[in-house]
Amino acid sequence: MSLDASYLDYPKRQRGMDHDYYPFSNLFDRKTVRWPGDKKLLIWPVISLEYFPMVPSDDPFRAPGHMQTAYPDYRHYTAREYGTRIGIYRLLSAFEKVGAKVSVATNSVIADRYPQLVEDILSGGHEIIGHSTDMNGTIASGMAENDEKALIERSLAALEKAAGARARGWLSIARSQSFNTAKLLTEAGVDYMCDWVNDELPYAFQTDAGPITNIPLNHEFSDRQIINVQQQSVDSYAQQMTDAAAWLLAEAEQYGGRMLPMHLTPYIMGLPYRIGRFEKLIAGFADRNDIGFARGDAILDSWKAHT
Repeated sequence: MSLDASYLDYPKRQRGMDHDYYPFSNLFDRKTVRWPGDKKLLIWPVISLEYFPMVPSDDPFRAPGHMQTAYPDYRHYTAREYGTRIGIYRLLSAFEKVGAKVSVATNSVIADRYPQLVEDILSGGHEIIGHSTDMNGTIASGMAENDEKALIERSLAALEKAAGARARGWLSIARSQSFNTAKLLTEAGVDYMCDWVNDELPYAFQTDAGPITNIPLNHEFSDRQIINVQQQSVDSYAQQMTDAAAWLLAEAEQYGGRMLPMHLTPYIMGLPYRIGRFEKLIAGFADRNDIGFARGDAILDSWKAHT
């Protein structure tokens, strides 16, 4: 069977990058970034606050962590609901103890079902960013552009109504985008997205609708990846985050400010046999003069000031 020649003919077939969103850039050759307070490392905690419908959707794909057994899957439904009833409050308490402000990627259905939870997040000085409507609101190429645009707008509008301000950031479910997502987020007034994980500092991203910034939220630093997928202990998670911080601090001595994402899931890290070790981890970071915690919008504004 011969290959159709048109298969290899696509608009971005060229030398170098296969898109025009951004040019190649070596992290170690860039202009030095200096964080507020002369911090050498900013830790960026992002909590995924999710609502899983009882009936999962597989179009365009089933979200990680979704229902798995025959309907009604109360086992997984209530395990996920543990996060909104208990786990999120343990995480917020942990960050309050060290005076840290965080980003909370929130399904907009949360605002409808649990308005008190949104109030509690905002009253703690934390940032709410868009995270689709619910965990059936996945995005991938092949999705009609108008449908994706409507999904993004429904999410942002509901969160804006609850929070009183438009979310500046966006995290797609499973960090999955279509070819239209970055443009649609720009059109919707979003300042930064977290889906592209190919860097360790923010970088400019150009779309047909204008610029947006990508702040990489690497899944390798997530509790879901380390604890659930790799089946490692919370002690191992803490050691890996400590090792990462040490390495980045050493780099910062020569190359300037560094950033460490900390992606958290309330029904994973908020369990009683994990939260104590997690509190010790962030308390150790908070005790250092060269490490700080920051929300995504604060990181964005500081980074833009140096570029």
